[in-house]
Formats: sequence, C-alpha cells, structure tokens
Amino acid sequence: MQDGETGGSAPCMAHLLIDGTPVDPIRMRDVARFRAAERARLLEARRHLSVPRRAEETQNLAAKLETLVAPQQGMRIAVYWPIRGEPDLRDWMAKAHAAGATILLPVVAEKGAPLSFRAWQPGCAMARGVWNIPVPARGAEGVPDVVISPLLGVDDACFRLGNGGGYYDRTLAQFDPFPKVIGVGFSNCLIPTIFPMPWDIPMDTVVLSDGSVRDRL
Repeated sequence: MQDGETGGSAPCMAHLLIDGTPVDPIRMRDVARFRAAERARLLEARRHLSVPRRAEETQNLAAKLETLVAPQQGMRIAVYWPIRGEPDLRDWMAKAHAAGATILLPVVAEKGAPLSFRAWQPGCAMARGVWNIPVPARGAEGVPDVVISPLLGVDDACFRLGNGGGYYDRTLAQFDPFPKVIGVGFSNCLIPTIFPMPWDIPMDTVVLSDGSVRDRL
C-alpha cells in the first residue's frame, strides 16, 4: 500500500435520487411493504360494509361536503368515478353540475403519466378507460380548481393512501397554481401514518363519513 492510501470500501452511496431527492432504497422497500399490507386490510374492511351502511355513510359524507364546497358557475371540480367500494358521489356531482360547476373526471392517458381531466355531466357518453374505469367519451379537458380525491386510507397528517399507482401525487405535483385538494373516505380509513415519502402530497382537507373534518396543519 502506498502512502496516502487508506484502503477499505468506497463510501456508501446506497440511495436513489427521485425528483432530485435522495431516498434510502431500504426505507422505500419497507414503506412499500407496509402500504401494501395496509391497502389489503383497508380494502377488505371496506368490502365488508353492508349496502345500507355504505349508502348511509355516503349520504353523510356528501352532506358534509356540501358545507365545504359551494359549486358555482365557472368553478372546475375534479371528482372521480367510484370503483372498489369507494363512496359514490355521483348524486353530489349532478347537483354541482346543476349549480353551474364544470365536473371533471380523471383519465389515465398513459400508465405512469400524470392524469388528465375530462368534463362530465349526467347522461353523457362514457367509455372504458384503463383498468375498465368509465371515463367521459368526448368531454373537453380542463384544469381543476378543486380536486376531490377518494381515500382508501389517510393518516393524521392528511397524507393519502390510495390504490398504489401514484397517479394523484404525480398529477398534483405538476399544477401551478395548486388546486384545493379534499380527500373523502369512510370513517374506518384512518391510520396513524402512511410513513410519507418525499413525493407524497397531503390533502388540504379530509372529510370522513362520520362527519369529521380535519385540515392539514
């Protein structure tokens, strides 16, 4: 060994750069495993809600949402088409449309890419999108002022646990100005933490079917 050489291993650079942020891959793996287990548990619990209880809780949720969002002419509100037992807000969407708001539904144009949003109204032609989720067949695209996002889970800091595709976070990150983001879910979807990663974007407000509302601190 020559003078000035210390030997040993090279410095550990065991991290990933995601959007310019270093992320420990071991932590990322562990968080992914935790979230997968929580998604399975929460989805199973949601599936076990009876039809009458689901309808009652959805009605409670929609009534609370009406006190927080006042649809009016010119407002653009992104909602969602309910899948996998999500709260069905289509009646609320119809009322918001009747009040003059433009209702937008998310469209997956390309897997792994940000969502686009297409105008919806009651009775409009629908087509099967990615994963067979119905989307407006011919609606004009728009940028929402308010985004209402379904929650599979949500933590105390208003970070959302969704279906795992990362579409909402990827989409919200590109908006400027940022829309108001409201997460909606059943009352049993609360968890202490989702162990947020650098790319996770918290909801501004969370509305649950027991009538509770929490705002991001």
